Amino acid sequence: MNGELFPPLEGEREALGPCAFVLRGFALPYVDELLTAISDLERNAPFRHMVTPGGFSMSVALTNCGALGWTTDKRGYRYTEIDPDSGKPWPTMPPAFDRLAREAACAAGFPDFRPDACLVNRYRPGARLSLHQDKNERDYDAPIVSVSLGMSAVFLFGGHERGDKALKVPLHHGDVAVWGGEDRLRYHGVMPIKDHPHFLLGSQRINFTFRKAG
Repeated sequence: MNGELFPPLEGEREALGPCAFVLRGFALPYVDELLTAISDLERNAPFRHMVTPGGFSMSVALTNCGALGWTTDKRGYRYTEIDPDSGKPWPTMPPAFDRLAREAACAAGFPDFRPDACLVNRYRPGARLSLHQDKNERDYDAPIVSVSLGMSAVFLFGGHERGDKALKVPLHHGDVAVWGGEDRLRYHGVMPIKDHPHFLLGSQRINFTFRKAG
């Protein structure tokens, strides 16, 4: 894929829809702070493979920070204030996370974004995320801000029906995707990750998505 061999230029804003964009390389100035914060987060709320309501273990490992954290088990999908594994509140959202989320949202045309939840996903080779809508949040007026670190991925960005054709968008280390407004409830996912180790993170992709959930 040409997008993998020749990544778009840093600083480019690539439109995926009327209110959906990829901000190429936007997170690169934050990388050192982000990686330190992720290490701290993992010590306090380790990554885990959650179970879907259908009883399947997710291929993507997940943890959370912020006032609310997204969880899933056989009872369903939901946000909670408490980490069900530890019985303690989710770790506070690191300042660098919050700053990046607000600045990226503003750059995409959403100046008043105030995230209260951050889902942190760790993809190993072969991990994928099937097409879905983000519908567990109370505030659909707020955008989703999604940051990519480590190995590249192919982001699927579909329509408002599951069967709609999806764009295949390469996402590279430091890219930030933002979608909201009329694009907020579009189906999206991630194709199985190929094992092309990243010089900094090796054979993993770290992705974190910011939401206004409460």
